[in-house]
Amino acid sequence: MDHRFVGIRELADVPHIAVVVDVMRAFTVAAWVFSRGAEKIVLASSDAEALALKDSRSGWLALKDGAPMGFDTVNSPGLIRALDLTGRTVVQKTTAGTVGAVAVASAPLVLCASFVVAGATARFLKTDGSGPVTFLVTGDDGQATEDLACAKYIGQHLARGDAEVGPYLHRARTSRAAADLADGVRRGYQGVHPDDVDLCLEVDRFPFAMVARQEDSLTVLRPVAVSAESAEAR
Repeated sequence: MDHRFVGIRELADVPHIAVVVDVMRAFTVAAWVFSRGAEKIVLASSDAEALALKDSRSGWLALKDGAPMGFDTVNSPGLIRALDLTGRTVVQKTTAGTVGAVAVASAPLVLCASFVVAGATARFLKTDGSGPVTFLVTGDDGQATEDLACAKYIGQHLARGDAEVGPYLHRARTSRAAADLADGVRRGYQGVHPDDVDLCLEVDRFPFAMVARQEDSLTVLRPVAVSAESAEAR
């Protein structure tokens, strides 16, 4: 099965199956949002859209990269993990991840992924996906080392049923994105936490995949539980 790995600008058509990868930090944060009890995440393409959705729906929260600036919280797993989001709807807007998901929202099957849901994503695709996968590498105009490493790791699971994660994690840990987050912590920037890099590199922390679908003209992300028994023998 021939998978392809592309950036947002390289998309020339609507893929049949799209896995949108953002390790640091959009889809690590999304997984944490679900683990804290959120019902769904609405993926926004701009700050203005995210704030408009939040303001027009009672009880909705909004998060973004960087300082909050009118948003309820930020795109940091280290900060999100302390929140109680039980039953809430969260609107998420990030620099790369949510933009990528919205770009392929019309595809028949769209999953959003990072290392924390990598295994569950691969198992979901083995059970519910059919055909080659387009991995959308969202960071750094499709060149983000950490996103490509995660995409390749999931691709290896699909191709062979197993993969040694160490080399992929090493690439992510030594990536520019990891260095930028560490630098942000040193400089005291808002919207980053000292544990963010480590939390982004926790492999298979959560037992669910994250599927994006169109609901009432919105791109909505929801968790889908994936049993370990659904995987092929390793």
